[in-house]
Amino acid sequence: MTQTMTFRSKPLSLLVVLAACVLSSQLVAEEATEPEPQPAFEEQPAAEEQLDSKQRTEPRVWGLAMGYRSAEIPFATEEDTVSDIIPLMFYDDDGRFFLRGLTAGFRLYNQDDWKFSAIGRYRFTDIPAEFQNQYNRNALDLGFQLKHHLSPEWNFDLEAMGDRHGRLHANARANYYWESGKWELFPYATLRYKDADFNNYYYALSDVTGETVGSGFDFSLGTEVRYHVASNFYLIGRAQATALDSDTADTIAIDNQYPTEIYLGIAFFNDKKQESRRKITTKPYVRLAHGWATPSSLGEIIKFDWEDDPFNNQLTSLFYGHPLTDKLFGIPFDVYLTPGFVWHNSSEVQDSFAEYVLAVKAYYTIKWPIRWRLGAAEGLSYVTQIPFVENFELREKGYEPSKLLNYLDISIDLNLGDLFRAKSLDDLWFGWYIHHRSGIFETSGMFGRIKGGSNYNALYLQYHW
Repeated sequence: MTQTMTFRSKPLSLLVVLAACVLSSQLVAEEATEPEPQPAFEEQPAAEEQLDSKQRTEPRVWGLAMGYRSAEIPFATEEDTVSDIIPLMFYDDDGRFFLRGLTAGFRLYNQDDWKFSAIGRYRFTDIPAEFQNQYNRNALDLGFQLKHHLSPEWNFDLEAMGDRHGRLHANARANYYWESGKWELFPYATLRYKDADFNNYYYALSDVTGETVGSGFDFSLGTEVRYHVASNFYLIGRAQATALDSDTADTIAIDNQYPTEIYLGIAFFNDKKQESRRKITTKPYVRLAHGWATPSSLGEIIKFDWEDDPFNNQLTSLFYGHPLTDKLFGIPFDVYLTPGFVWHNSSEVQDSFAEYVLAVKAYYTIKWPIRWRLGAAEGLSYVTQIPFVENFELREKGYEPSKLLNYLDISIDLNLGDLFRAKSLDDLWFGWYIHHRSGIFETSGMFGRIKGGSNYNALYLQYHW
């Protein structure tokens, strides 16, 4: 590969804005609806723990996973496989918005056994790790999905998708669900049509080889698997084999007509032993923060040993927290799906620009001597422009920066109602958090195969209702 091939993912902005709007509107709708009668087999709370009208239920599906993906490279290269560390988030409450690992969507029609959705899906193009920083062709495809539930076990999908340059593909997929004890299997079969532009660019590598192949098909068989270890803890996996059509396989670029891939990971999901959707006490929140950049590492900041940014780069962020659960492993953790909008202020070394975040965050409350909390979030961050502090570090190391990176948020805050002994401030918290973007130590082509990122120290006010 001698010619520069740049292809970056589209912004997460649409996803984040949709998530925030839909989740908050869904929450308002829930508060305006009378609680449904509880089934007879559900354990009822004691009299002093009776649930008030503001309490909510866990979403039908929520989860956070981190795992290892290994894929065979279909191209004629010295390396046969490439691996990635990939975070995955899950959310589905049978409303408009859903999140399923690498796929996110918004249901436009949802009646009985038919669903029609606008979706986005992250797609890998597997090339050797050494080329992924400069020649990354991973992409976020956007399109539409029509889903038909044939039975509780079977459903069928039709999808029309495309990348930001209009390279199109269409999928027909049959999905099956099987469960036995702690095991769940999700086998599937997919037939994909790729138009000429898509097949030439992503498979024939026409901009590099000069060869074109035209449109084509491929066929994939695979299964996802989930094993319930205990409580909210699961092991997950995925295996897939794909067959490329013979014309595509005969191009100069392709060396393996039948590439395979696997994914193995750990995850936190709803406890499947819970017979019904449990009532939770977790309250939604909004958080307004202002932060200052630092060239110091995450480890140095945690040890309170950081340096100031000489150019005083700053950001302002607004996050919404949508309740997921109030317990993990029976321990009182408040867990949220949290979309966020971040505005990076202009300075003498950068123009102002936007950042979009989607993460899962958990809080643990300590009630001595007043209420204070420790929090941590894992998710994704997309910037419309590379922050100066990040760009400077990565360029020095010889990396091409990536707009899409892993996101961490580590926080500590205290309750202002307790601090000032004011009942009116019981739902207001003041705190400090670390706003962290990074490439997970070169372990993922999803994040440009880089080591490094950026950090900001931020102060915030957070209000729950």
